[in-house]
Order: sequence, then structure tokens, then C-alpha cells
Amino acid sequence: MTDIQRYAEALARWEHDAYAPQARKGGLDDARFTTSSGVRLRPTYGPDGGSALEKLGLPGEYPFTRGVQPTMYRGRFWTMRQYAGFGTAEETNARFHRLLAAGQMGLSTAFDLPTQMGRDSDHPRALGEVGRVGVAIDTLDDMERLFQGIPLDRVSTSMTINSTAATVLALYQAVGERHGVPAKALSGTVQNDVLKEYMARGTYIYPPAPALRLIADTIVYAAERLPRFNPISISGYHVREAGSTAAQEIAFTLADGIAYVDQVRARGLEVDRFAGRLSFFFNVHNHFLEEVAKFRAARRMWARLMKDRFGAKDPRSMALRFHAQTAGSTLTAQQPDNNVVRVTLQALAAVLGGCQSLHTNGRDEALSLPTEASAILALRTQQIIAHESGVTDVVDPFGGAFALEKLTDELEERAQAYLDRIDQMGGMVEAISRGYPQREIEEAAFLAQRALEDKRQVIVGVNEFVAPSEAPFETMRVDPELEAQQAERVRSYRATRDSEAARRALDAVREGAKGSANLMPRIVDAVKASATLGEIADALRDVFGEYRAAV
Repeated sequence: MTDIQRYAEALARWEHDAYAPQARKGGLDDARFTTSSGVRLRPTYGPDGGSALEKLGLPGEYPFTRGVQPTMYRGRFWTMRQYAGFGTAEETNARFHRLLAAGQMGLSTAFDLPTQMGRDSDHPRALGEVGRVGVAIDTLDDMERLFQGIPLDRVSTSMTINSTAATVLALYQAVGERHGVPAKALSGTVQNDVLKEYMARGTYIYPPAPALRLIADTIVYAAERLPRFNPISISGYHVREAGSTAAQEIAFTLADGIAYVDQVRARGLEVDRFAGRLSFFFNVHNHFLEEVAKFRAARRMWARLMKDRFGAKDPRSMALRFHAQTAGSTLTAQQPDNNVVRVTLQALAAVLGGCQSLHTNGRDEALSLPTEASAILALRTQQIIAHESGVTDVVDPFGGAFALEKLTDELEERAQAYLDRIDQMGGMVEAISRGYPQREIEEAAFLAQRALEDKRQVIVGVNEFVAPSEAPFETMRVDPELEAQQAERVRSYRATRDSEAARRALDAVREGAKGSANLMPRIVDAVKASATLGEIADALRDVFGEYRAAV
């Protein structure tokens, strides 16, 4: 029997045993998946030659090359999120409500730099940055205002925060409990990936060892107390924004994931207790086919890593679930309407690559935070792909295409070579300390910039098809008065709380940091005792110190 015959038999078995039961359970009417010419589309198609079953697999089955669910978007679309956050909690809350009313399916929260760096809004180092690139969150009351009127037991929330992730998660849990939503009912994701900060972004606070401890504490705590929450989103997005190639994005992201799994297993937690809640965050860049192949290669590599390296038995532990965001670095200030086209193609690549969640950038984000009109247009882009394009009618519709399968294989080979090199160095923490991924990213960014300057890579409106003049473009501006208001608000919060209770809770955080017990319960107690985010970060700074990158 040939490979193709064996695959045909396996496909028939999958359609009967895996797809059909889930389709019936979800109430799917397969008759609606029909083209305008009356062609009834099958749920997926096999290759017409050249791809072995072992490598290609089937949707929802190991090695998950073709997707993490048998029905994929036939059963449920990806979660449509629009990254939002600016100014005060009230302003961002209003944007959240309008986006949800427009059909957004989950929240994605951007925090300002002081919040990311563990500084309250009245700290001298926060001056000029409060509410600029995200929302300012200093206190439990701020978090309460941020999610006012939002049903936290029904809406999942993604929070892009890293060094202070444990505190932000504690604040979110406390707000949920204030509203009668127990921790076990909360769903969402906290980014919580600090290794990529040392490598590509820079919003780190503590040295690597205590930073990794905080991440492991959060993962272990979530496994016990927040079973529906993803306690980390291992992020290749910022690696790609810094200039990496697609293969480097895969490799450095998975290498970070290996480091985090090692940390949690060292605590004695079995891999299948937590690995099913590890999530990933990838960039969607401009090369359409390469991006689709990238997601498929990453899924296949992670499945094999979890099974062969870590001994995972549960298929959920092997299934790489990921959020995608269109590439901010590809947006241009010149002819900004062109960004709508770029974002549409990138979003389509994410869908064809099998994302579980997606953010589409606004057309004006090379100039400012997106206006509400731009954010709604970006959301409509996702909705049109979902409801009008037809690409969601077939699971992994590009699967088996010769070019795509070859690209998937080649990206896997190149990414694996990076992983082997990192293993030889002793792992990702050691590789970062040597500056290895940083140098690789810098070299890739240099080559990409040179290709642009030499016009070997055309960017429409930038180095080719340049318009002689452009109409003014209205952008969003954050009211500078909001910074003073937020600073006064946090000062008032401190003045009216039970200061002794806050002091005791912060002392407990310091003492906990000196030991080895899980810090999350003490951080939760601190936020409930009205300690501020900056105070909790400072308590940890007192013990852990701050990281200074070597030049």
C-alpha cells in the first residue's frame, strides 16, 4: 500500500471518528459549506502526493501541523481581540465596551510603561509616560474601573504585561472576586514572558533568576487556583518586531518555552498538569506563504518537543495554541491607508495558519495609538475574513500544497538548527547571557534594512510608488492632563487606605522573596490590602535587585 493510500484510509477514519462526532456535538450543518457554484466542500483535503502521514498528520491530532482542533473554524471562529489601552482606566473601559458592542469576542489590554516597569503614576520616573502607550494601572480601584460593567465570567481577557505580570494577575483575580466571580471561573491570558524582554524588548525589572521564579510561581499558582487561565503567553511577536527572520522567531520562542517548562518541572509539577495552559503569541509578517508555513512548523515542533523531550502524554500538552497580531513594524507612516491592505493579508495568513486568537492593527499605528474608527475598521477586517471569504469552511485549506509543505519543512529545519545550537550552549538563559539571540536578531534586521535601501525589497509608498504629497491624517492624542489626575488619584488612594495593613502585606512579600515559597498568595494578599503595583514591585526590588544589561 502506498503512502497516499494509507493517508486516504486515515483521512476517512478521521472524518468518521474525529470530525463527525465533534461536528454533531457542535450542531454543525455541513451543507452550508458550499461554494457559489454548488460544490460541497469537505472539512479538509489530503495531499495528492509527496507528504507522509507522520509529518502532515490530521487536524486536531499529533503532531498538530494542520491545527489544534478537528473542526477548527467550522465549529468556532478564532477569538477576535483588538489590543486597547490608553489614558485612564475609565477611558479604556469605554473603548472596551464599544469594541464588544461592535462584535469583539475578547479583551486585550495594553498597559503603559510605568505599569510595565513597576512604577506608580506619581513616581518621578513615570513623568511623561503615564497613559501614553497603554492604560495606567496602579491600584485595585484602577483595575476595578478598567473592567467596570464587563462580565468577567463570560469575557476572556488578555493582558500584555511581563515583569509585573504576577501583580496584574492578582489584581484581576481580586476584581473578579469583588464581583462574585471566583478565581476558577476567570479566563484569559497574561503574557508573563520575560526572556524575550532581555532579548528583544527591554521592559525587564529583575535579574533573570528571580524573574523566572516569579513566572514559575504564577504558572504553578494558576494550575491550582485559576484552571481556565493561561498563566503565560510565550511571545515571538517582539522577537520578530526587533528584526528576526521567521525561522528565528520560531526557534527563539520555542527555546523560551523550553526554559519555562524546565523551571516549572523543577518545582515538581508534572508536565501534563500545566502544559495544556501554556499559550503562544506570534507575529504575522508580510510574506504570506512563509507566515502560514511558520505557524504549521511551530505547532509540529512544539508537539514533538513536548512528547519526546518532556514525556507529555496528554494531547492538550502537545497542542501549541497561539494568539497572533499583525506586524506593527510593517506599518508605514507614508500612505497610511495602504496599511489596511497589509493588515488584511497578514490577518488572512494568521487564519490560514490556524490561530486561536487574533489582533489586527489599526491603519494609523505607525503614527499614534489607533483612533476608535481605525480600531473598528481593523475588527471589521477580521469579521469579513470570518464571514465572507469562505476560507474558514475548510480545515487547513492549504494543507498538502507542494509549496506550503516544502516551506513548512524548510522552516522547521532552520529553526531546529537554532534550537540545537542553543541546547549546546546550555539553554536559552545562557544563550541570552552570551548575547547569541540578540546578535542573530540584529544581523537579520541589518540585512532586511539593507534590502529595503537597495530596493531588493519594495515597500509601497516608502521606497517605491512614493506619493508626491499626502493629505493630513487625523491621529489620536492622549490628554496630557490625565497624567496629573492619575498621579493625584494614586496619592489619594494611599492616603485613605489602612496603611498598617498595606505595610504588613508588603513586608510579607519581602519575606517571601527571601525564601522559596510561592509568592503569588502573598501578592494577592498585598493587592487586597490596598498595596499599589509600584509598592509591590519595590518590595521585590528590595530583595531581588534590578537587572542592568551588559553593553
